[in-house]
Amino acid sequence: QVHLVESGGGLVQAGGSLRLSCAASGRTFRSYAVGWFRQAPGKERDVVSVISWNGFSSYYADSVKGRFTISRDNAKNTVYLQMNSLKPEDTAVYYCAAGTIYSGRNSIMNYWGQGTQVTVSS
Repeated sequence: QVHLVESGGGLVQAGGSLRLSCAASGRTFRSYAVGWFRQAPGKERDVVSVISWNGFSSYYADSVKGRFTISRDNAKNTVYLQMNSLKPEDTAVYYCAAGTIYSGRNSIMNYWGQGTQVTVSS
């Protein structure tokens, strides 16, 4: 069992930065792929970025490439999403999730956090 808690969301102006954190419980967290997903009002939840268990592989949605960076610190059971050059269209609830199989944007996630709101004002 893996319990995930997101933090770091908030209100930021366009062009600003935020760093989201996903803290996990459970010794096996370091063996899981972890992804960040987001859901904007009236839209379906979509994948933003995924990182493999060892950090050697990662995936980014085209809309965030070059602006967002995913990383992990397995010693701290934490995965981060550094978000730079934020745009109003990045406004959404951001969720982290963990799964046993990394497959880029098609990674299967078994555990989900409750989400953190990111709002980017223009």
